[in-house]
Amino acid sequence: MKLENNEIFKYLQVIAGSILFILGIYFFITPNGLNTGGIFGTAQLIDYFLRKFITLPASFDSAGIINMAINIPLFLLAFRTISKGFCSKTLVSVITQTITMSILPKFGTVIMPDPLSNVIAGAVMGGIGIGLCLRSSGCAGGMDILGVYFSKTRPNFSVGKLSIVLNAVLFSIYALIFDVQSSIYSIMYVFIMYFVCDRVHYQNINITAMIFTKHPEIKEDIMTRMGRGVTYWMGKGAYTETDQYILFTAINKYEIRRLYKILNEVDPNAFVILSEGQNITGGFEKRL
Repeated sequence: MKLENNEIFKYLQVIAGSILFILGIYFFITPNGLNTGGIFGTAQLIDYFLRKFITLPASFDSAGIINMAINIPLFLLAFRTISKGFCSKTLVSVITQTITMSILPKFGTVIMPDPLSNVIAGAVMGGIGIGLCLRSSGCAGGMDILGVYFSKTRPNFSVGKLSIVLNAVLFSIYALIFDVQSSIYSIMYVFIMYFVCDRVHYQNINITAMIFTKHPEIKEDIMTRMGRGVTYWMGKGAYTETDQYILFTAINKYEIRRLYKILNEVDPNAFVILSEGQNITGGFEKRL
């Protein structure tokens, strides 16, 4: 069994990604008075207002606990729709974030004098962390849960627009409370973080595959072993004038390895054309 397909490895990857995400915030974002956006950024803002009305220990950061409290209803919303494996890994991620944030002492030292350098460092760590969680068939909670939930229940629903609205409100409030510059740096953090995340996580990247082969059993293997539909038709090579099957299927980028495994077993000489980033609607199943 390959390491990436081992469930224990996936859980370890979720834990490592969650810790990395929090450490990026802890060392580079919070000391600069920036907001992470999304659900965790909302938790940071609630923590700020709580301290105005409730006396909390200066060394205790309640953002982690608040973040978990907000994630509970989101988790319950997705529990019946998304796979149990996804839900369990997401729960592990949120718990890991909460524990990590809660046990770390208050850290107020700015590591680098340049705020932009801190934003980039924190965003890269956070992006890699969230990407690892998603790559392990889980997520880091918050808007990611809604993203996966709506991809399965309402494919045409734009989670991106929902995220933009939430962050617009959040960063506007942040600009009023603190300053516009901090809000702008926070926006930059979110953009860079998810840019990095998309380079680490690739299950949400759609791929269309066109396969030219003389072995019709490949289509059966794709349907039974990958659970993907296949459309095929007969073609003829212009040079050899020999008949061959042309198979067409849609997968996500994470499944390319499994497709090539089938091809190497049945027809190593099959000619394959892959097209990335296709907009696929209809009966295509989103998977994690």
